[in-house]
Amino acid sequence: MEKMVNRSHVLVVPLPGAGHINPMLQFSRRLVSKGLKVTFVITKFISKSRQLGSSIGSIQLDTISDGYDDGFNQAGSWEPYLSSLHDVGPKTLSELIKRYQTSSCPIHAVIYEPFLAWALDVAKDFRLFAAAFFTHACAVDYIFYNVYHEVLKMPVSSTPVLIEGVPLLLELQDLPTFVVLPDSYPANVKMTMSQFANLDKADWILINTFYKLECEVVDTMSKVCPLLTIGPTIPSIYLDKSIEDEDDYGISLCEIDASLSINWLSTKPTGSVVYVSFGSCATLSSKQMEEIAWGLKRSNFHFLWVVMDSEKGKIPQGFVEEVENKGLLVNWSPQVKVLANKAVGCFFTHCGWNSTIEALSLGVPMVTMPGWSDQQTNSKLVEDAWKVGVRAKVDEHGIVKREEIAICIKEVMEGDRGREMKMNSKKWKELAIEATSEGGTSDTNINVLVAMLRSTK
Repeated sequence: MEKMVNRSHVLVVPLPGAGHINPMLQFSRRLVSKGLKVTFVITKFISKSRQLGSSIGSIQLDTISDGYDDGFNQAGSWEPYLSSLHDVGPKTLSELIKRYQTSSCPIHAVIYEPFLAWALDVAKDFRLFAAAFFTHACAVDYIFYNVYHEVLKMPVSSTPVLIEGVPLLLELQDLPTFVVLPDSYPANVKMTMSQFANLDKADWILINTFYKLECEVVDTMSKVCPLLTIGPTIPSIYLDKSIEDEDDYGISLCEIDASLSINWLSTKPTGSVVYVSFGSCATLSSKQMEEIAWGLKRSNFHFLWVVMDSEKGKIPQGFVEEVENKGLLVNWSPQVKVLANKAVGCFFTHCGWNSTIEALSLGVPMVTMPGWSDQQTNSKLVEDAWKVGVRAKVDEHGIVKREEIAICIKEVMEGDRGREMKMNSKKWKELAIEATSEGGTSDTNINVLVAMLRSTK
C-alpha cells in the first residue's frame, strides 16, 4: 500500500455553494488521478446535513465553520453570511492546517476559491503554495479584473464596451449585473472585487474553461496573471474517459431522485426533449413562471422542467394535468447525465457558467434567459461568439413572454439557425474532449500544475 506521506497533499477550499463546490470537486478528482492526495474542505453544516462522512471516493473530506453550523437560514441573507464566513473561516481554516502540519500527512498546497480571498492569506501565513480557482468564464473574470483596476468604471452607463481580448462589443444587457447596478448588490460587489485584492500573492490562477473556447481573452489575461485553463470540470466519463468509476457529478445540497428524470428520458425519441433549469438559486416571479409554463406547452415539444419545491406554488393551476403527456416536472435532476442523454435536444437555461460549459461540453444548444451576475455575459457569448444558442427577449416589463419562449425553442429545435447551432455545439463538444484528453491544453496545464505541486514537498 502506498504511503500517504510520500504524496503531495493539496487542500481544496471552495465557496460553500453547489455551483462552486462541484467544479472544484471534479478538478480534485483530476488531481487524484495524477497521483496527488486531496483533502476537500466543506462547512460543518454541509457535512452534517448531507451525511457525507470522511471521504467521497478517493477524496478526503474535512470541515471548517462558516459561523452558521446549523445552516445558512440562520443568517437570513448573503450579507451577514459572507461577513460571518470572512470572520470565522480564516480561524477555523488555520486550525485545520495546523492539525495536518503536525501529522504524518502535512499540507503542501492550497487551491482556493478567490471569493474566499482570506484563504490565500492563511495559505501564505503557512508559507504554502497557493492557486486561485476561478469558477466564472475567463471573459467574465477579466471584466471584473478590469473593474477592480479601474480600467472599466462602475457603474457602466455608456455602451458599447470594448474590453481587450473579449471578442464582442458589449451593451448594458451583456454586462454582469454587479457592474451595471453595483448599488443593488453591495454584498456581491464587495465579494467579487475582493477576489483581486491579494491575487498577486497567488502562485497560479486556474480557470474553469478550455483554451480554444476563450483563446483571445485567455491570451490577454495571461499577460497580467499567471493563468492556466483547466476545464471543463465535468466528470471524465463524459469527456476523455481517463478516470475509471467516475460517474457522480458531486455534492447535491438538496434531496435527489436521479432515476425519475433518466427513466422518463429513456422513453423519448432522440433530440425531442427540451431540458429546462434555471439553477439552484433562481427565484422567478409568478408571472414569469406562468409564461414559461404556457410557453413550453405552446412549443409542443416534450420537456423536462426542474422546479424547486420553493417555486412550485408559482406553477399555474391545472398546468401539470394539461401537459402530463408532454412534460415532467422534478425538483432536482442529475444535470450532466440529463444533458448527455440523447433524448435532449435543447437546454432552456439561466446561463450560469456551470450550466453553460456543461452544455457546450456535451453538445447541447441553448435557449438562454439570463437573470443576474455573470449570466448576461455568458448568454452574449453563447449567442454571438460561440453561436450555440439564442437569447429570449424580455418585454418592457422585463418578462419573457410565452410567445417568445415558444419561438426560441422552435428555432433551436427545428429552425435553420438551430441546425447551425447543433453543428457548432458538436464542434465545441469535440474541442472540450480534445482539451481534457492526454496532450490537450487543459490536460497539459494540469500536468504543469501537478509538477509544481510535487516540487513543493
